Amino acid sequence: MMVMFVCIIMFILGNMIFVSKHKHLLIVLMSLEFIVLSVFFLMVLVLLNIEYSMYMLMVFLVFSVCEGALGLSILVSMIRTYGNDYFQSFNLL
Repeated sequence: MMVMFVCIIMFILGNMIFVSKHKHLLIVLMSLEFIVLSVFFLMVLVLLNIEYSMYMLMVFLVFSVCEGALGLSILVSMIRTYGNDYFQSFNLL
């Protein structure tokens, strides 16, 4: 029960960082990975409690790795184009 509480606190803290630190793309990506990690731990706990197969965890990990690689490629492209990772430095239009 305590481990589940810690995972929920991790999820809430990740969301708070995501909302409050939105100037840099790198911090946003790190908070998203922190949220993914907390959701992964919650899924492990739930699947262990109901004695279900861990196949869905592998699918979740594949999608989270793809999300991380896509975020890093956007970060590298943005730094090469604009020289920094500030959201204010480029125009979306």
